[in-house]
Amino acid sequence: MTLTRLDRQYGTAVRGVWTSVLGRVGRSWTDLGSWRGEDVARFQRTALPAMLAGQRQIASLTTSYLETLYREITDETQRAELDFDRVTGRALRDVDPADVYERPFKEVWAALGKGEPFDVALDRGGHRLQTLAKTDLQLARTHTVREVSGDQDGVEYTVRELQGEYDCALCMIASTQRYHKRNLQPIHPGCDCLVKTVASDYDPGQVIDEDRLERIHELVEDALGKADRGGRAVDYRKIIIARDHGEIGPVLGYRGQRFTGPDDINLPT
Repeated sequence: MTLTRLDRQYGTAVRGVWTSVLGRVGRSWTDLGSWRGEDVARFQRTALPAMLAGQRQIASLTTSYLETLYREITDETQRAELDFDRVTGRALRDVDPADVYERPFKEVWAALGKGEPFDVALDRGGHRLQTLAKTDLQLARTHTVREVSGDQDGVEYTVRELQGEYDCALCMIASTQRYHKRNLQPIHPGCDCLVKTVASDYDPGQVIDEDRLERIHELVEDALGKADRGGRAVDYRKIIIARDHGEIGPVLGYRGQRFTGPDDINLPT
């Protein structure tokens, strides 16, 4: 499958929301001037509404995209009735967002408690904030896909399409698989993969791109000295794993490994 005009338009719109929301939240953090306990509520008063608005925008864009895609692949029109409270805010982690967005402050305080310089501690807090915000925006998308596609009788599977110039090996391997629509797709913070639905009368098979999957394993082996070519049933025990995070659901992650650079994991398109 390749990106269509619809895919590109949707991807551009979502990236626009990401840029706007992350910029607003980031400025709310850096403009604080101090990051003490009494500053937490001040930060949350600006950051939480911005995050919720962004999540709702992502959910709305994703719903419209899936409705149009459904019409294209089934020749039928089916409007989705999405409950935004199920795909935004507390529903994403089952944790109060106020608690979630206090964590960057705790990151700063913990680093200072270990004797780190203030600028280093502040950078760590800012990085934690960006990770949280990116994760929540992507969760709004994957939760919406699950809710909307779950009610679409004409689709049964989802596949992942890569959009970035550089995509991590985790997303690359995920893009060679197909998923059942009711399974929340594995993600990682900052993931911007496009989720596409597949008509019920066509099962592309668990592995949809054998050549690409094999090439990824070769690159992993070149970078790390080992690869798991037997893990083709979404079971990447040697190098890549899909594990359940207590709050955000399935998460793609490394098992104590990292790549040496983009050239080690990037594939030609």
